[in-house]
Amino acid sequence: MPGHLGRRVLLKSVTGKDAALATTVLERAGMSACTCHSVEALASEIERGAGALLIAEEVLGDPAFRGVLARLQQQPAWSDLPVLILARTGADSMAIVDAMEMSANFTVIERPIRIFSLISSVRTALRARARQYELRGVMEGLRLADERKTVFLATLAHELRNPLAPLSTALALLRRKPLDAVGARPHYEMMERQVQHMVRLIDDLMEVSRITRGKIELKLEALALERVVADAIELSRPLLNSARHQLELSLPPTTVRVYGDRVRLTQVFSNLLNNAAKYTPAGGCVKVSVASAGGLARISIRDNGIGIPTHMLAAIFDIFVQVTDATRIAQGGLGIGLTLVKSLVELHGGTVQARSQGPGEGAEVSVSLPLARSDQIELPHPAQQLGDGETLSGHILIVDDNREAADSLSVLLRMMGANTSVAYGGSEAMALATELRPSIAILDIGMPGMDGCELARHLREDPRNSSMVLIALTGWGQADDRVRVTAAGFDHHLLKPVDIAEMLPLLRGPGALVS
Repeated sequence: MPGHLGRRVLLKSVTGKDAALATTVLERAGMSACTCHSVEALASEIERGAGALLIAEEVLGDPAFRGVLARLQQQPAWSDLPVLILARTGADSMAIVDAMEMSANFTVIERPIRIFSLISSVRTALRARARQYELRGVMEGLRLADERKTVFLATLAHELRNPLAPLSTALALLRRKPLDAVGARPHYEMMERQVQHMVRLIDDLMEVSRITRGKIELKLEALALERVVADAIELSRPLLNSARHQLELSLPPTTVRVYGDRVRLTQVFSNLLNNAAKYTPAGGCVKVSVASAGGLARISIRDNGIGIPTHMLAAIFDIFVQVTDATRIAQGGLGIGLTLVKSLVELHGGTVQARSQGPGEGAEVSVSLPLARSDQIELPHPAQQLGDGETLSGHILIVDDNREAADSLSVLLRMMGANTSVAYGGSEAMALATELRPSIAILDIGMPGMDGCELARHLREDPRNSSMVLIALTGWGQADDRVRVTAAGFDHHLLKPVDIAEMLPLLRGPGALVS
């Protein structure tokens, strides 16, 4: 809605008496009127805001009226300011004829005019103007919606690239240098963390409307901050190494715990490390320190890079803001990293601040987070894994049109002692189920032809499968997907990629007992 100035009726009459009378009439009718004592003042007030103009015919002949016309011709696309011209009775005026030929919203009213007619005409003009303001609101809403879509797509690309770097590096290392199980284990553990990191990001990014409204759900737990910082360093290590930066890490003698979302806080510190790496010339130094005091954990990331101009310190956390020449130095950038940092830190009840002595003096970004309370720290739960000597028994049917996914899961379960069969489609799965009578069936949902839900319904129709445990393993994880899966007869719903720790308790259930 427009402010007070945008609802005003601007008046320019021939005499002060006429102006005073019109002002009184309009204000008694509940409208805001502003008398302009000169045509130049009229042009100036249009710039400040107006709902309509009410001018005498004689004003059209004033040379200064060209300034008014210039203002009317420079209106934005949504605006078409109504101009009511009070014309003299009699023959048509050439000034009015000329005005009507211009591309402006002119309406001619012959005077003398009845008071009710004047009020009605002005109200009609103001209603039309109000519609224009509504149009402006719609256009602004569309612009913001388009901007949010752009931010979402940029965020998607920006956040998925970071986990891919260490995954790619680890795969290249494992291909080039065969390692035994002990030597390869750290690389596999790192790859698992990065995959889970991507899974969490994708789970959130699928909820487009929720994210564009800033409604990100945090998965809170008590965290050792040193471990979170280590994960962030792992994500940013390829960028730091490629620029030959020296990384200095300073940690406190005791564990600092915060109550937060591990993936989101890892994002925060990884984004800050990436910024430090990108905006520091090759061979620079990046210092990371973790400390606690006064109920707060403080994480500082300092570099000796290009620095930040003093006048930009408050603005760098705004979306798409780039420091002058920084884009060239960083070889591009979406300008959303620090905005994400600020939003995520504030969701955790923390604050973030940037400091710099100016260009060429390096920069420091510090994050403060509340320390975890004693009641938020829980004893660690035992890992959901097979104990020594435990193996899976029973027959498991795996159905997925993605052959690599089905075969790799089958190999993994066989290593745990299960007897497995694999089908790559619904019809093949029905035949195997009839022949083998598996105790558990793990079904993909999004298969061509007979999908997983249809397959589950067919299996449930056979009384001999009444005790079969049906597990949906799928990439479809929205609320309506879960309802559809349950209605088809599934016992459990798991999301891809498979979380073995989450799946194992289901495989220990009836029909697939651990021996």
